[in-house]
This record gives sequence, structure tokens and C-alpha cells, in this order.
Amino acid sequence: MRSSRHVAPALRSSDLRHDEPTPADTLRYLIHLPDDYDADPDRRWPLVLFLHGAGERGSDLDLAALHGPPKLADAGHEFPFVLVTPQCSESSQWVTELSTLSVLLDEVVAAHRIDPARISLTGLSMGGFGTWSMAVRYPDRFAAIAPICGGLWLQSAAPLQGVPVWAFHGDADDVVPISATEQIVTELRSLGTDVRFTRYAGVGHDSWTETYENPEFYDWLLSHRRLR
Repeated sequence: MRSSRHVAPALRSSDLRHDEPTPADTLRYLIHLPDDYDADPDRRWPLVLFLHGAGERGSDLDLAALHGPPKLADAGHEFPFVLVTPQCSESSQWVTELSTLSVLLDEVVAAHRIDPARISLTGLSMGGFGTWSMAVRYPDRFAAIAPICGGLWLQSAAPLQGVPVWAFHGDADDVVPISATEQIVTELRSLGTDVRFTRYAGVGHDSWTETYENPEFYDWLLSHRRLR
């Protein structure tokens, strides 16, 4: 996959300086495009938005690709979708960046051949919290979501009733307790939501490495299409 670096909103790009803090309401981000993206000019591609954890915040965009799908893409793995990896600034967190993430998605969809019915969302730790919160705020944007070792703060998951969910958490996690995911899954199941929950026995906070290296995970993400 080939990668490139961008800024959202695009009009703020002139405000950024290399190795300086990212201005408020602005996100640096990576895009990985499949090698055959240009082969068929009529083809529209699925998009996966990946949200990193707290340790990858800052202004060094390479940090955002330390784990998960962008790490695999940089190592030579070819994904059949457009991968978007924003970076949260050091003084912020994803749950306060939801509006800027929405602008980022709008700009990427406008600039690339994206199938708007096949946009999925996943993230780990802080990015798992961001995944839950982003989908609760904008449930109509996503075909499916996959939060890893995350949770919700003082929010109901009820808006996700129509969104397929596959959640992951290690039962030995001493950073974000597994109960944070269990509570959400229990609520969603009571509402009849299409939700899967993978509980990793004996696994601590790193429940993402096994998840993102599992081909079934990507097959599941790409199997969904937003109907509304």
C-alpha cells in the first residue's frame, strides 16, 4: 500500500509546522491506498478509519502507525480498502475530537473514490473509547465498528442499535477493565443489536495485536454495508 500525509480540515494545513504541536480542532493523518487503487477509475473502495491509543498522541505522525492496520500496511501488507489513520494531539483525546474526525471523513470521501456505504471504524484503548463515542455520535456514518479495550463515559450505547459491532477485550486488562466493554455489550444485546464480543482469556491491555493480525477481522469489517 502507498501512504501519504494530510491535514484536516485541509484549510488549516498552512497553520502546521513540522515538530510543533498540532493546533486545536486540527488533525494530521495518514492515508494508505491499495496498490491497485488507480487500476479501475470507476471502482469505489471501502474505507477503514483507525484510531490509535494514548501513547501515540503528538505531532510525530509516524507514531500513529505504531500499532494496528497502519503498522501492517507499512510492513507490506496489502489491504483491500482505503485506510485512514489520524493522530490525536498530545493535549487531547479522541472523545473530544469527534467533530474534527467527522470533517476528516467528509474530506477523504470527497477527495477519493470511497463507497460511503462501506465506511468502518476501529480503534484501540483510547481509540477504543473514541470508536464507541464516534459511532454513538454519528451512527449513520458507519457500516460496522470494532472497538478494542475501550469503553464509554456516561453515555448510552442505544444509538448503535442498527450498527454491527465486534468488540474485543482481554480479561486480565489492568488499564481498562473488561467490565467497560461488558457493560456496553450487555446493553446492546438487550436492544437486539448485532454484536459480537471476543474475550481474550489471560490477556492484559494488548488485545489489539491478535485482533489486527486475524484475517477474519477484516473479512467481517468488509462484509457489512450501511443500509440506511
